[in-house]
Amino acid sequence: QVQLVESGGGLVQPGGSLRLSCAASGFTLDYYHIGWFRQAPGKERDLVARISTSSVTNYADSVKGRFSISRDNVKNTMYLQMNVLKPEDTAFYYCNTVPPIGVFWGQGTQVTVSS
Repeated sequence: QVQLVESGGGLVQPGGSLRLSCAASGFTLDYYHIGWFRQAPGKERDLVARISTSSVTNYADSVKGRFSISRDNVKNTMYLQMNVLKPEDTAFYYCNTVPPIGVFWGQGTQVTVSS
């Protein structure tokens, strides 16, 4: 069964950090460009960070310099290190291939940045 499971979200104060994880099963991440997406209430789901099969990374301007995406092909897992979090980073975070494959969408993990 193909599955992506996100974890690591939570409530954090502005300026804090979180590390999100995305564990894949049923397929191998090695063969795909992969990324983290986020969706805030009432907004569309947007790509915030991408890592290619050769580990080249790209970031949305809103998170550049604060977020870092990585992949561990041995563990079949990807990560998103989020630093200097801001209230506007509050959203559900999802991982998927880039471009996304519909059936790969998981439940996401909620990140709330608030004092």
